Amino acid sequence: MCNVEQAVEYIKKKNVKFIRFQFVDIHGTPKNIAFPVKEGNSGDEELYDVLSKGLYFDGSSIDGFVSIEGSDMMLKPDLSTLFVLPWRSAEKPAARIICDVCYPNGKPFEGDPRGCLKKMLDKFDEQLNGQYFVGPEPEFFVLKQDACGSWVPADNAGYFDLEPVDTGCDIRKKIVCALEDLGLHVEASHHEVAAGQHEVDFRFADAVKTADNVITFKTAIKTIASQNGLMATFMPKPFFGVNGSGMHCHQSIWLNNEPSFYDENAKYQLSGICMDYIGGILEHAKSIVAVTNPTVNSYKRMVPGYEAPANIAWANSNRSAIIRVPAPRGKGTRIEFRAPDPSCNPYLAFTVMLAAGLDGVKKKGGAPEPVEKNIFKMTEAQKKAEGIESVPASLKAALEELETNTILKDALGKHIYESFLEIKTAEWDSFRTAVTDWETANYLRL
Repeated sequence: MCNVEQAVEYIKKKNVKFIRFQFVDIHGTPKNIAFPVKEGNSGDEELYDVLSKGLYFDGSSIDGFVSIEGSDMMLKPDLSTLFVLPWRSAEKPAARIICDVCYPNGKPFEGDPRGCLKKMLDKFDEQLNGQYFVGPEPEFFVLKQDACGSWVPADNAGYFDLEPVDTGCDIRKKIVCALEDLGLHVEASHHEVAAGQHEVDFRFADAVKTADNVITFKTAIKTIASQNGLMATFMPKPFFGVNGSGMHCHQSIWLNNEPSFYDENAKYQLSGICMDYIGGILEHAKSIVAVTNPTVNSYKRMVPGYEAPANIAWANSNRSAIIRVPAPRGKGTRIEFRAPDPSCNPYLAFTVMLAAGLDGVKKKGGAPEPVEKNIFKMTEAQKKAEGIESVPASLKAALEELETNTILKDALGKHIYESFLEIKTAEWDSFRTAVTDWETANYLRL
């Protein structure tokens, strides 16, 4: 849908009874207000009005938004995101429309994560006529309850297994069908390494559409699982001793409507811009992970022994480096940043990755030589000799890196930057002062 008339026609054709005006908080958690579609001329006028002007709401109770004395805000719908929710009742269909958050006067709200990414992209477009494309690979676990009521993996299959070992085929099929009904182009689905772990890949797109798709993806998967008596989780490391869930992000920038990462005559067939972009990501990696890996649990995934991409290096095919350049060359040349996990807010994650990469392009500093050895098998001394550092080992350490990073601070904007640090510091303090089962198991008899 490109205009209000087309949106109204779609709503009437699909007999939609409720429209969910959706947005996200600073964590990337989807929120919504349900608008009932009424019949008759007055109902048509009201529908047209809300689709063209937006919907008012109270933003004071949303994490990272506004205080109670300035709580009036508006949801401005993006009509291109209007889709009927495939899991809702056919008798009273509901549709979803993704919104930008604004002040009552229509000015974009600086604390809106979607608006933050759009602002970064507008700046990139104005300065370099640039476009940013992202293709994420979010992994997740599907769980069932055992006899004791604990959530455990719903199957015992492994990487690329199939029926009858992989009992998750049916739930993945339902997920894929739902995602396609919501406008996502699904390219593949398969079982992942750990028991109960899965991956569904969808086609890359421009950064805003891709971030929208990540939110839609997570909502659809959680809902489909719940309707089938299961639970889907995007927690980075839900179980000790097995691989965690990542969200590797394939990305490229185009300049003047042309791909910019490929150079047939360059070393590795990677352009100077691509090497500069890689250099920027590597330079800022220690700060980036505060946003792309934003939970205490994120750093339980980033440990040796589970293919965790914590090593700050790049490679052509070596998956032990934090950046990998996949084999395709030409128009499809891209880099894969392997650190992010699916607990992140995709709008903010894409913002800081682009800001870091473009800082490298601006500096024209290039990138170090690729590391094609298996870094996972290196000792700390060997990594030091090779100049390979690691990302921070905790959320606290990552936040400290972010606090000193002016490039990422500027990209996030004062409001989001300060709110994010405040909320995440409180989260770390809550964890730091909590008494865990591990502590009581080991220290209670002291």
